[in-house]
Amino acid sequence: MLVLATLARGSAHGYALAEALRTASGGEFDVPEGSLYPALHRLERSGAITSEWVHDGRRRRVYAITAAGAAQLTRETGAWQRFADGVASTLAAPAIRPAVQGV
Repeated sequence: MLVLATLARGSAHGYALAEALRTASGGEFDVPEGSLYPALHRLERSGAITSEWVHDGRRRRVYAITAAGAAQLTRETGAWQRFADGVASTLAAPAIRPAVQGV
């Protein structure tokens, strides 16, 4: 979901994508290449993203989100929001009163 959300802001090569994730998360998501590239390959195989080789002084593979990836992002964002709302509600719930003994 985070990779798709980042690519929804614009196409990027792997290193730029990792840096964008790190920056946007305030350093919380420092994704190693060993995790990022397999995830990109899975997303590409599923049709959520595409890639192409570009030459801008260096040869780089640039990734972009597809319409299917945007739809997946919408679904996953909704599911995450429902989960986060459930966690927040649970944390904010009033304390459970202890059972009364001997009644």
